[in-house]
Amino acid sequence: MEINHLKDILNEFGDNVRFEYDLKKKNWFNIGGKCKVFYKADNLKNLVNFLKITNNKEKIFILGAGSNTLISDNFIDGVVIKLGKNFNNISKLDEDVIIAGSSVLDKSLSEYAMNNNFRGFEFLSCIPGTVGGGLKMNAGCFGKEFKDILLSIQAIDYQGNIITIPNKKIKFEYRKNNLPDDLIFLSASFKGQKGNFNEIRNATDKLKKQKEKNQPTKIKTSGSTFKNPIAQTKKKVWELIKESVPLDKSFGDACISEKHCNFFVNKGNASFEDMKKLIDFVTKGVFEKTGISLEKEIKILE
Repeated sequence: MEINHLKDILNEFGDNVRFEYDLKKKNWFNIGGKCKVFYKADNLKNLVNFLKITNNKEKIFILGAGSNTLISDNFIDGVVIKLGKNFNNISKLDEDVIIAGSSVLDKSLSEYAMNNNFRGFEFLSCIPGTVGGGLKMNAGCFGKEFKDILLSIQAIDYQGNIITIPNKKIKFEYRKNNLPDDLIFLSASFKGQKGNFNEIRNATDKLKKQKEKNQPTKIKTSGSTFKNPIAQTKKKVWELIKESVPLDKSFGDACISEKHCNFFVNKGNASFEDMKKLIDFVTKGVFEKTGISLEKEIKILE
């Protein structure tokens, strides 16, 4: 649809809808151009209304914390939706179940679980991003994944229909699931085990220290760039990269982290093309050296 038409039909959403909106500050890489429409959904009622008005006539992209996303510098001809504060709630349903909105940060869910003496959520303290993104890619670390604690997902499709999907109906694999792309995750329920606060805190601190020792922090990066090719080799992807390409290679301000070579870094003013060239360079180098085709873990919006 033309922007002027969208401005007319989306007028009721006020400042929650922005047109030709700059996405550069909305992701951890600090890279990206403008999108046609940016919508921050305050609550479920307004989100349903927005989806019914747009009627799936625009390309839709859901943006969480932006921790696992590389955005094109070119104009994004579509709608970017970000879930607002009413999707950022956490509550305890009973003695072993927690419900969390999709906008809740993974580390916030881990902290809530710890403060309520729930074991099993410690690994989330080391995963950047939100619950929604974690569900989408079955995020995990230190031997645990979202699927291991998930009971069910509440979601909405692009037509505005709300559904609940139990874990047993979802096929989870390494960093993916079989749910259709036209679903927006709203919230999820998780099952933990009762535990001792001090033991949970100690376990969480141990994982955090391990992560800080091995992974870059407080810089313009976007988490792991590639998935571990577990079906093709027992080697970790960082080992394949280290064996295959010069680690000091850079394109503009896009470079490989000195601390962990599966993390790519924007040293300052890297463009989308700079980062994409680095990704392609490493992909090609690993394939030529090992015959293994790397699969990206980060999501690219273009």
